Order: sequence, then structure tokens, then C-alpha cells
Amino acid sequence: MEAPDFEIASPPSDGISDLAFSTQADILAVSSWDQMVRLYEVQPTGNTIPKASYNHEGPVLSVDWSKDGTSVVSGGADKAARLYTLATGQTVQVAAHDEPIRCVQFLDNQPNILATASWDKTIKYWDFRSPAPIGTLTLPERCYAMDTKGNLLVAATADRHVVVVNTNNPATIFKQALSPLKWQTRTVSCFVDGAGYAISSIEGRVGIQYIDEKDISKSFSFKCHRDESKNVYSVNDISFHPTYGTFSTAGADGTISFWDKDSKQRLKSLPKSTGTIACTAFNRTGSIFAYAVSYDWTKGYKFQATEGQVNRLMLHAIKDVEIKPRPKN
Repeated sequence: MEAPDFEIASPPSDGISDLAFSTQADILAVSSWDQMVRLYEVQPTGNTIPKASYNHEGPVLSVDWSKDGTSVVSGGADKAARLYTLATGQTVQVAAHDEPIRCVQFLDNQPNILATASWDKTIKYWDFRSPAPIGTLTLPERCYAMDTKGNLLVAATADRHVVVVNTNNPATIFKQALSPLKWQTRTVSCFVDGAGYAISSIEGRVGIQYIDEKDISKSFSFKCHRDESKNVYSVNDISFHPTYGTFSTAGADGTISFWDKDSKQRLKSLPKSTGTIACTAFNRTGSIFAYAVSYDWTKGYKFQATEGQVNRLMLHAIKDVEIKPRPKN
């Protein structure tokens, strides 16, 4: 019998929008529609301690850590990005857009540069030594999802556009294409080696996309998060394991699966949760997998009174057998 997953005490009071683990310690940052970002310290026993929290002036949609683990950045519907410093407990506004900020991330190859992507159809780049953005990239539509790894930054927008950026030249679009999936994009997540990205849609499907011309033939898409009754569910988040490069998918069907893109195999499925899975994250070593059981609004506002009242943060202890690539048969 598998040990049950740990539940974090004192979760957010409204929808959970994003999860991010510190790059230096087992501290989980959680953003929520209740206008707060909360930090939880995960102890080796699996118990958690609420460590800190800070506020936005509207729902918070995205959260990320600085590469040195000293601060957390978040963006939200108040059109602002805010930086929280752990040592001082101080919060400062570090970015502004004309519309809500949907995604915030520090660049991998330039860790002092923050990228913010907004529904104002731009990505802005910020160096905190300067109050104005150091660069702006115009997107074809409102940004729905963004991820970055190595020199690769991928942004997915409304109308299924996908923009690929080389962060050595961040204000220029390197490649632009339509999503390989037919329906609205939910998330994008870069491979750990930066050679490509995974993209998911509202229609129970994931696309594995390579960037380099010589690798493009390896790109493929697959169906997931569907049931025997032919119901099709949104794939809300994709998280790559930091060591093995395998990945998780989480969906509106309340299920989470681990996959190996290279052997095209499902490695493991976790027991079905009582609600939709909104977002997921691995810790820096890949030994802890966090997921949020929180309403994703896929069934509209009428279910807010029931499913919308459940906001649970769960921690799953990862075993190698669940996530390690298996030799090809």
C-alpha cells in the first residue's frame, strides 16, 4: 500500500493559480485568486510550516523564484509584478503592464532579468536596477502561458499562437507558429535541456515540439486526460522532472500522470483526486511533487459554489520507479 500524499495545512482561500519551488531549498511558493502569495517550508518528514505571505491588489496568476533563492516574484490582475525578499520580508513592485500579468519568470541564462508576459500582448524584460523595462516583445495575442529554459523562451497566446524566443536576443521573435493542437492552449513547459517544449490544450491532448530543424521530425502529439465515457478534459499543467527530463500532466479530470517523451510511455498515474488539478511543480531535486486540487473553472461559474470551495495543496513523495525513464523494449 502506497503512503498517502501529504496535505499542506492553511492553504489559500480561493483558486490556486501557480506553484513554484525554491531553487535552493524545499520552500513552496503558491499564488492564488485570493490576492495572496504564500510560502510553505517543507520539512524532511513531509510536514509543512507556513513561512510567509504577501499581498497583491488583485488575483495573483503566476509565481517564480530568483535563481539564488533569496526572493519570490509574482504577477497578477493588478497589472503589477511584485518582488518579495525572504530575508527582509519586504515587497516592492518591480514591473507594470497595461493589462493583467499572466506569467512571470526569471531568465535561465540571465538570472538578474525578469520576463513578464501580459494580456496587453507584450512580454517585457526588467533589470531591477532600472525602473523602465530594458526590452519589450510584441506578441500576436494575449499571453496565456510562458516558460523558459537555457536560451529558450516559449510564450503561448490566445488564438493558438506560439512564439519562440532566443533569450540572447530577447526582444526578437526567433520562430512563430500555430499550436499543433486544435484547441485553446492551457500551458507550455520547456524540456530540461532546452531543446523544445510541451504544450497542452483544453481538449485532452499534449504536443511535444522540438525547435531545431534536424529534430522537428521527432515532434508528436498524444491524447490524455480522457475517460471511458469519451469525456475529454483540459490538461492544465505540465511539469518536467529536473533530473530525468520525464514529465507530469495534470488535468480537469482530477488525474496526474508521469510520462517519458523519448520512449512515448506513460510511467505512472496517481490516484484520482476529488477535484480538478489546477497546477503542479517538482522541487529542485525532483524528490517532491506538489499539486493543487483547486477549481479550474472548466465547467463555468455555476460550479464555483461547490467545486470552487475546495482548495487543497498536496505533496507526493517521488520514487525513482515512478519517474525514471525505462529502457525501450
